[in-house]
Amino acid sequence: MNLAKNIRNTASRVLQNEANAILNLVEYLNGDFEACVEKILSSKGRVVITGVGKSAIIANKIVATLNSTGTPALFMHAADAIHGDLGMVQENDIVICISKSGNTPEIKVLVPLLKKLGSVLVAMVSNTKSYLAEHADYILNATIGEEACPHNLAPTTSTTVHLALGDALAVCLLEARGFTSDDFAKYHPGGSLGKQLYLKVGDVLSKSSVPVVLENASLAEVIVEISGKRLGATAVESQNGELLGIITDGDLRRMLQKSLDIQSVQAKDIMTVNPKTISVDEFAIRALNLMRNHNITQLVATNEDKIAGFVHIHDLMKEGIV
Repeated sequence: MNLAKNIRNTASRVLQNEANAILNLVEYLNGDFEACVEKILSSKGRVVITGVGKSAIIANKIVATLNSTGTPALFMHAADAIHGDLGMVQENDIVICISKSGNTPEIKVLVPLLKKLGSVLVAMVSNTKSYLAEHADYILNATIGEEACPHNLAPTTSTTVHLALGDALAVCLLEARGFTSDDFAKYHPGGSLGKQLYLKVGDVLSKSSVPVVLENASLAEVIVEISGKRLGATAVESQNGELLGIITDGDLRRMLQKSLDIQSVQAKDIMTVNPKTISVDEFAIRALNLMRNHNITQLVATNEDKIAGFVHIHDLMKEGIV
């Protein structure tokens, strides 16, 4: 068989296997899952997630998702727990133990210790007849048919369903808490995601003077204003300060291609009327979306109907949200 075709077939088989396994989880959602969510919501403690091997890696990711969506959580490696790290578990904490088999040696040692502490134990397990499942207070059923590995050995499909089930748990908790985008921004202040959630238009406006000309300004005055303020455009306003239009350097180039009496040209003759505007109090990401939707590179920013400046796509690029 052609090597490239064989690779595609294998990849397709793996993805289909894992996709089907995730869809099958819907049938396994039951009262235990609901009760687990409600228990976490009412708990005064944290969610401690533990596991060994690949399950420990998945546990770390679920912990990160829970913390970023308003549910305090921490990771405890199951092997380390039985060698001193069990002190991480405090009163009122809920422990989620992730395991495919539910019968690993570390789990069998850890479970009695957790029960002795009085911890609420949640088993996210693929074998609901296992030691872990039998001793858990709640079972999050992650049963799979087989791994995507051709030998049914390497953790592939099992870790995928554990990850997906963890996401389902986190989102249920998020919605139940009424977690908003503003809350999300508090936990993600850095990077492009954080900036999308808190950066306002007013934060990215140029600190230089705002380029503005009156509607009857001459062409020379328009050129001087655009070149002097170096924003590539100028707003056009009436005598009483009303925004009438915008003139960009592109408008100037197009004007020169026409047969006009340059000496008599005024700002109102070449401006684009009713320009797109955005309030300085709007999120910068909305400015970016407006530019993309209308295929433009800048917007007039306003503050209580007064011209506050220009926000250019380059400003957004510098902030890393494009």
